[in-house]
Order: sequence, then C-alpha cells, then structure tokens
Amino acid sequence: MHRRTFIKMAGAGSASLTIRPDISLAAKATANTTLTINPTPLFALSPHLYMQFMEPLGTTDSSVEASWDHGQNRWKPELIDVTKELAPSMVRWGGNFSAYYKWREAVGPRENRIPMLNTDWGGIETNQIGTAEFVDFCQQVGAESLMCVNFESDGLPRYAVNGKGEKRTGDSKEAAAWVDYCNNPSNKERIRHGFKDPLRIGYWQLGNETSYRKEGFDMRTAAQKTIEFSKAIRAVDPSVKLIGWGDSGWAKHMLDTAGEHIDYIAFHHMFDPGEGMENSCVKNNEYRKDPAATWEILMNGYKIHEQKILKVREEVGSDQIPLALTECHYSIPGRNRCEVLSSWAAGMSYARIMNLHERQGDRLKIATMADFCGTRWQVNAIMIPVPTGQPFMMPVAKIMWLYRKHTGQDFINITGMPSELDVTASRTDDTIYLHVVNTSRSRHIPATFAIEGHSVSVGKAFELSTDPEFELMSTKDDPLLPKSREVVAGQPFTFTPASVTAVELTMKKA
Repeated sequence: MHRRTFIKMAGAGSASLTIRPDISLAAKATANTTLTINPTPLFALSPHLYMQFMEPLGTTDSSVEASWDHGQNRWKPELIDVTKELAPSMVRWGGNFSAYYKWREAVGPRENRIPMLNTDWGGIETNQIGTAEFVDFCQQVGAESLMCVNFESDGLPRYAVNGKGEKRTGDSKEAAAWVDYCNNPSNKERIRHGFKDPLRIGYWQLGNETSYRKEGFDMRTAAQKTIEFSKAIRAVDPSVKLIGWGDSGWAKHMLDTAGEHIDYIAFHHMFDPGEGMENSCVKNNEYRKDPAATWEILMNGYKIHEQKILKVREEVGSDQIPLALTECHYSIPGRNRCEVLSSWAAGMSYARIMNLHERQGDRLKIATMADFCGTRWQVNAIMIPVPTGQPFMMPVAKIMWLYRKHTGQDFINITGMPSELDVTASRTDDTIYLHVVNTSRSRHIPATFAIEGHSVSVGKAFELSTDPEFELMSTKDDPLLPKSREVVAGQPFTFTPASVTAVELTMKKA
C-alpha cells in the first residue's frame, strides 16, 4: 500500500471501506451494553492536544537532517504530504538542544550560516534548517509554531561551554531579540534576510527540563530567570504566550513567584509502562516471547501517566493556569528505543493515553505522545526510511491522526461503559464524537448508543484494527487504514477486538 493510496483512503469522509456491522459477530461477543451520552458541554478541548515535537537529534536519530532535501533546499515533499495527513496542531522546536542553540547561527543566507557542535546528540549540525525554515514547515502543514529558547543553558556548565570551548549560553536579551526577529513587522535584520512579513511565532517556552539536573538552576533561580526572560520578551511583543517550567515539584513555587509572567506550566513525561516490574517483557525487545503479558502491560501503561498528570494538577492547586505537556512518550530499554513501539499493541496503548488527555482536558491544553520524526527511534510519530523510501506513520501517529480528524470542540460525559471499553465523548454543535478503545484482544463488544434528551439520526464510525502483534515497518501492506462503518440507530454496534474507533453521531431532539 503506497502512501498516496493511504492519503486517498484517509481523506475527506475517510470512505475507505464501508461495511455494516457483522451481526454474526454478536453471538461471539459479550452482552450488549448501552453507552449513555450526556450532551451538556463540560469544558473546551484544546486543538493543541495533538502537538508534535521536532529537535535536531544529530547522530542519535537524524530527524531534522533526514527531513530536508539539501539538493533542492526544501523540506522533502513526501514528508510534507504525510505530515499534512497527520495534521499536527502545533510543532515545537527545541528540547535539550535549546540549551546550547544560538539562533543567529541558523538565519540569513545559507552560505553564511555557522555549523554547530551538537553537544547532547552528537555530530555537527549544519544549521541549514533554522527559524525561517521551521516556520515554513509549520505553515505548510497548518501547525502553530512553538519555540523553546536558550534559557541561559538551564544553568548547566556543560551546555554553557561546549567541548570546543565555545560559549553557548543565551541570555534574556538574546531571547527577546529572537522574538523581535520573528514577530516585529519592522525588524530590519529579518527584512534584510528576505522576509518582509513577520514569521510570527506565538508560543515560547522558557526552560526545558530545567529541574532534571542537580548541577543546573535551582527552583528559585529558575523562577527569577523566568521573570527576567518574560519581561524582556514581552517588552518586544506582549501578545506572545509564554510557557514556564514547573515539573519535579516546581509548579507551585513557579506560580507563586512568576505566575503573572507566564501563560502555561510545562512538564514532561517519558516513561516505561512496565515501570517497577522486575521482569517486564516490554524491556529489551522481549515482548515477542509473551504477547499476552505485553498486552496487559501496555493496556495499563496509561495509569502511570495518569498519576503524573494528577500530581502536577495537585501542585498547581486552585490556580487555573493551563498545563503544557511539551514532551511525552514511552521510553523503554531496547534496541532503537524498543521495537515494541512499532506494534499495534503499542498503538492501542497510546489510544488509552489519548483518552486520558481528553479527560484531563479542562487543564491540559498542550500535549503530545511522540517525538515527531526520524530514522531510528520507535518513539517517533513519523519514520523516515533512509536513504530512500516513503515516510510513514507509526502506530502512535495513527492514533493521533484518527483523533485529530474526529474530535469535537467540547468534552462531554458518557456512562455505561463495560470494563473492556475505554470511551471518551465530545461534541461540536449537533455532532457527537466518541473515541472507543476495545481493550480486549479476543472479544467483540456490542453497544447501543443513547443520547439524553435526543435520538440518533445518522451515525458512522471509523475503525483502526489489526492483530496486536502486527509491527508497522513501511507503507507496504499496511492494515492500519481507516474502515468506515455504518451506525444504525437503535441497533447494537459491535466493536472489533483490539480496535480503536472514532464514532460520529448526529443527534436530534427526541
């Protein structure tokens, strides 16, 4: 199955395969249940729950370099095409790399750009891909841009001065100059570089994992630096949204000290779903030996993530500041960041995390579940075969794609879920959207839909399903294509084992 075939099948209407529910399956299923939907909006779901995260990862995973066509000085068209299908609402540039990134080395004429030593990830970055190129990528795929600034190297000496003895730290003046370069319509430097119109970056993160290393800034210093950077940046553009670092128990102090100067609290979560298990079969690519145990671990992985989110919520207390999960994915020991993440079982696990993000969506307003793209790591949303081949969506990206295409504006409540189904609901006008994860590997689960005070006039569903052991390695023979299914009002709809289904119901007054 070629990528262009997937795009055609997954486009408007997602009318790939139209099948009516197989009534014969119901005999093999558990007893029918009624999913009861209360259509009253509870809170708005942010479109930025589908963020992606791009960082030049050097020799570790040539993500950015592999995305760029150096012969034509452009993003590879095939990567643009598949990213448009994924439709990320926001893309972040930065990460550890930000702590030694000097933005002026990567702007202006390419022949004048200064290559840099990539301290964390190895190798030399050409800086042929910089601010303007990143913004161009975001504009081509319809995403907001989010920049992570050099926050005085997060106070880390090894980032502040690299192995070549070069000073790499960036102060608040440098950050403010970057914002001015991007957003000020009259910025002479940008105009001289050939960009008359502003590049316009509306979101900026101050500090990246600042609390994770003891030799860096302490909590109080980071809060004071956040105020300093915020004042400098807002002096050149008061309209930008600023994200302050608040992980590792820092959130309350950051809010008490610098709360009026920031718009979001950031935290990260890279975790092992088998955390705390001595003989976890998902570690070190042992998962193929015991698919049932692997499934059990992955289906419960969201619980670890839920505890992390609840902990941050508890730390911010009654403060209504939104939360920004600007990096998040599974991190499992194993070759190339563990091959189990290429399996559909992992995709199902990420669907449970996506449902968790929606349930926490009253406070969680920016979130991701993957690194964006690369050539090796299984935590990527998009894999780029090198030196040639069509980029393709990993299972985590398949989930983000499905939810991005079929989600309402407002979260609503749903009751009556059997233990095998993990369901969330949302609404836009008269359309109800359900995200249904059938966590059973073997049982078909029939369900009837009921909407309080309304009836269902029209219904359709878009299903992703395959053998949980299937590993997605290319665009060829990809079974994870959306199957369009009809929902018949008043009749049970059967959810396939190991499936993720987006259901759309049009309601009318009863």
